[in-house]
Amino acid sequence: MIRANKDFIGKPAPPNYVAGLGRGATGFTTRSDIGPARENIPETNTINISNDDGEDHNQDPENETGLFNSAPYEQDDEEADQIWKAIEDSMDLRRKARREKREKEELKAYREERPAIEAQFSDQKRQLAVLTEDDWASIPEATNQSGQKRKKETKMERFSAIPDTLISSYSGSINQPLHEIQNSGVETPLSNSGAVTNFAEIGKARDRVLGIKLDQAEGSLSVNSSVDPKGYLTSLNSVVVKSASEVGDIQKARTLLKSVTTTNPKHAPGWIAAARLEEVAGKLGAARTIIRKGCDLCPKNEDIWLESARLNTSENAKVILGKAVKFLPQSIKIWQAAADLEKDPARKKRVYRRALEFIPTSVVLWKAAVGLEEADDAKVLLSRAVELIPKSVELWLALARLETYENAKIVLNRARAAIPTSHEIWISAAQLEESQNKPVKHVIERAFKNKSMVIGLGREKWISEAENSEHQGFPNVTQAIIDSAISLGLEDDDELHKLDIWINDAESSLSRGNIETARAIYAYSLKSVTTDPELWISAAMLERKHGTPASFDSLLRRAVEYCPKTESLWLMAAKEKWVWGNDVDGARTVLREAFRFNPSSESIWLAAVKLESSNHEYDRARLLLDRARDDKNGAGTARVWMKSIVFERQMKDYQKAIDLAIIAVEKFPKFPKLWMVKGQVCQGEQAQYTYIFLFLIMDLI
Repeated sequence: MIRANKDFIGKPAPPNYVAGLGRGATGFTTRSDIGPARENIPETNTINISNDDGEDHNQDPENETGLFNSAPYEQDDEEADQIWKAIEDSMDLRRKARREKREKEELKAYREERPAIEAQFSDQKRQLAVLTEDDWASIPEATNQSGQKRKKETKMERFSAIPDTLISSYSGSINQPLHEIQNSGVETPLSNSGAVTNFAEIGKARDRVLGIKLDQAEGSLSVNSSVDPKGYLTSLNSVVVKSASEVGDIQKARTLLKSVTTTNPKHAPGWIAAARLEEVAGKLGAARTIIRKGCDLCPKNEDIWLESARLNTSENAKVILGKAVKFLPQSIKIWQAAADLEKDPARKKRVYRRALEFIPTSVVLWKAAVGLEEADDAKVLLSRAVELIPKSVELWLALARLETYENAKIVLNRARAAIPTSHEIWISAAQLEESQNKPVKHVIERAFKNKSMVIGLGREKWISEAENSEHQGFPNVTQAIIDSAISLGLEDDDELHKLDIWINDAESSLSRGNIETARAIYAYSLKSVTTDPELWISAAMLERKHGTPASFDSLLRRAVEYCPKTESLWLMAAKEKWVWGNDVDGARTVLREAFRFNPSSESIWLAAVKLESSNHEYDRARLLLDRARDDKNGAGTARVWMKSIVFERQMKDYQKAIDLAIIAVEKFPKFPKLWMVKGQVCQGEQAQYTYIFLFLIMDLI
């Protein structure tokens, strides 16, 4: 059929034509139809000022066009314009700071009243930084708020109940099979037939029909279904019933991920996210289908192959990973996953050995393969491994542990030649020597001659290595490392500063449970600074808590030798002999030495008195108190006098106690305890003197 071209196509519209006027449309006129609102004024040499209502009445006074455009524009006019422009720019610059300040304040006030959208959601935007890729993939699609017509949901089908008259009229043929009744049809009885409705019969008929349907359903279920009728309700307990909102979110996420995989089918994370979504939704079959398609489109991505193997059964996973290694033979993760699927050790070994054919320089695969072998076979594998990977410290050390002492020394020497900057090899060599009860200090000293290795490792790292050696059961190696590394970087500091750093290091190691490391730090510190009492006391407390009585006694002997004027060290030594060692004579000997260096020490005199009185040597104790009260040869302090009075009172020699108390309060009238003790002694002898002494004490205090 040939259509003829209309003759009005391409021709101008007739005058006064309005499009759509016949359909009731209303015409309109735009400025483009009538032209500009202001006409151009022709240039004239005269200025019309007589007619105020003329065309110049609406002229813009700021626009000189048409007013003085005929006047000549000379150089002085240009200079005047430039001057005025400079003045305006200067004034604008002067007002710029105030104007910008005012604008900022107005904007700030406006933003406080009406904050911007980005400010309202700034905290939410900061939280987006912690979202993972899975979180982004699980963001649901935004709902449609555009008001467009949506696809109407299919309404539920409506069913009408069977009329009672129909059931009543056909009650006689209830025993007839249901499909015959449905095929033959029924005849609706007339309403004027005069029949009377029997509701009892109707109820019985309904029960029979329901029974027939249930019997048919039971028969078909037993023949065609594999559902266990008894365990069906029990299995429902494991079904996760999702709410309507969760179902909606899953559907939105499914749509979003489908868009991702469609627009960028080579993006493996999109396929993985889509498969995991179906897995969460309980559709494992759909998840496997999606991930299989992703593997076909992204065969060079190892993550998608591993995800596919995870979603499938063990046997299918083996097939999938077998296909994956064809595309990615250099993937260590895929070979490891394939080995993990094998339960038989022989098959697992075969997988790792096959993997080493493709990746012979993988330390991870060599370690896994060696871990499955016996000692002899492991040594063979490690010998080959260190040849292929001579820079791997782990493989060298593993081979040295499997060898004998002599062969291990050879292996470690080869390793040191291959990796001269490895401190682990030197430490392992020292540990090997200690395992044979040989000195290790020379090995560590040789290691510290390599200045680049030592300085590059740092002082803190060496202390950490010493702690690791302690955990492995090599205290001598720990001591040797501390002796060589504790002063790294501290050569220019003064002794007190270094001592503070060493004490902090020892306390830190002790807080982490590293007793040998802390002991080694204290030992080195005591060699460097021998006259610091606090350092000796800290080391002594460590030995008292974690050491043996012999080590504690040895340390205290050294302490009092270097710090003979420190009373606490003498008292600790005497107490160690008396309380922990049950050596009274040894304690007396220690205190006798203490008297020689500290003849006026109140604490030492009282400790000696306590030692004798606790061992029922009262005469010795009384003699010591008599000497201690002597100002020339003893302490002669108020506390010594008070202890003497208390001792005589306990011995029930009240008269001597009173005599001592009288002398004591005369020597030390400002010591309140002496007055109290004197009152107690007098109360035991003569109770009437108690109040007198109390009043005297109040007057003195």
